[in-house]
Amino acid sequence: MNRHQEPQFIAWLPFYTLLQKEIRRFLRVASQTLVTPVITASLYLFIFGATLGERISVIEGFSYAQFVIPGLILMGVINNSFSNVASSLFMSRYLGNIVDLLVTPVSPTQFIMAYTLAAMLRGLAVGLVVWLISCLFATLPWAHPFAAIAMACLASFLFAQFGIIAAIHADNFDSLSMYTNFIILPLIYLGGVFYPISILPPLWAKLSHLNPLFYLIDGFRYALLGVGDLPFPISFGVALVMALVLFCWAASLISRSYRLRN
Repeated sequence: MNRHQEPQFIAWLPFYTLLQKEIRRFLRVASQTLVTPVITASLYLFIFGATLGERISVIEGFSYAQFVIPGLILMGVINNSFSNVASSLFMSRYLGNIVDLLVTPVSPTQFIMAYTLAAMLRGLAVGLVVWLISCLFATLPWAHPFAAIAMACLASFLFAQFGIIAAIHADNFDSLSMYTNFIILPLIYLGGVFYPISILPPLWAKLSHLNPLFYLIDGFRYALLGVGDLPFPISFGVALVMALVLFCWAASLISRSYRLRN
């Protein structure tokens, strides 16, 4: 490392340290952070793959198992990306050690990206394992593999930002769990994981387009199966706008140390 590279490395050293801390944190309790969500997803796969997978079909040319697997994969990515950031950042606030991070030379962008990358690593790892297990029940055509990876990464990034925002605004553990139980899960279940939006009555189909999770799930399914309710560019574009808005929101909260010092 030459003299010109040393100052740049030192400037990013706190970022790498925080990122390493967050990765080690969820790996230390891998039975809870990785194994448990995979078991939950496996139960869904068994129910919809082994029992209903070959008996019903909601899209011509695909079994029900093939239809539902993309949504289950993305559900694992979303839930774990959110919970990784939300639980870690809220615990730091609760214990008061968040102040130690605030006095370190970490910019708001570096702070956010350290938490985000660790959350994405956990979320995508769970999604990958869920996909591997799903191969026992059905084979996905992977019509647009790069688009599928991009959508999964975008969904993980988006809910990592939401996790930061939720952790900052939550007053206690109960209010933090409300974000999962009363916002994320209903949006996932009503976003087309288990049914295509196109089979709904016109009014409910239009209302489903107000669900932000619909665009993530439909875009990811389109990338894997080549079939969706919307063209992929529209789904990806809407998801990208939402991710940028949440990132700017999270950056604003972190830069002002909103609710982090008390």
